[in-house]
Amino acid sequence: MSLTVFAMTGASLVGLGIYGLLALPQLLRRIISFNLIGSGLFLFLGAAGARGEAVDAVPQALIITGIVVALAASALAVGLVVALARRSGLVVLPDEANPR
Repeated sequence: MSLTVFAMTGASLVGLGIYGLLALPQLLRRIISFNLIGSGLFLFLGAAGARGEAVDAVPQALIITGIVVALAASALAVGLVVALARRSGLVVLPDEANPR
């Protein structure tokens, strides 16, 4: 497949993730949207790092490091959402629970 397809798919994932991050009030869905943005960036960076037959090692190292950091950040975010839900019973932020 062409690298342009991978780059366009990555850009589409980033756009879809940004839409979900801005449009969805539920916190777990926002975490998933944030992970979707990260996955799109990893895909785009991988497509940008591949040049013909040769593959650059720096984007690969950045992608692997980014996956580890994204996993840790997602686990922290889910833990915070669970703590908020246990404490207040809300699955959305307090400002979004009572729209004006």
